[in-house]
Amino acid sequence: MKEKLTREQILHVADLARIKLTEEEIEKYQVQLKKLLEDVEKINEVKGYDDDILIACWDENTHLRKDEEGQMLEPKEVLENAPRHAGNYIEVPVVIAESEGA
Repeated sequence: MKEKLTREQILHVADLARIKLTEEEIEKYQVQLKKLLEDVEKINEVKGYDDDILIACWDENTHLRKDEEGQMLEPKEVLENAPRHAGNYIEVPVVIAESEGA
């Protein structure tokens, strides 16, 4: 395998993560991310690994609490914890841009 990822691959990952990288960080992550991907690839080399295997952090004896109806919060109480709001609505950043053709 190659010793490091390409600059374009690192910039693509940074773009997906919405982070800006310095030149030093790009060079550092070219090696570190490649090593991480190689370590993850070792999972495919495990003999007997199968999609039918399910590993979960609970077992059949796990008891979950019963859902119970509680008191409704007043809008004023909810908005006190919101970093930004307009009227009775909580403002959140845009996650999906509107398409031009819609």
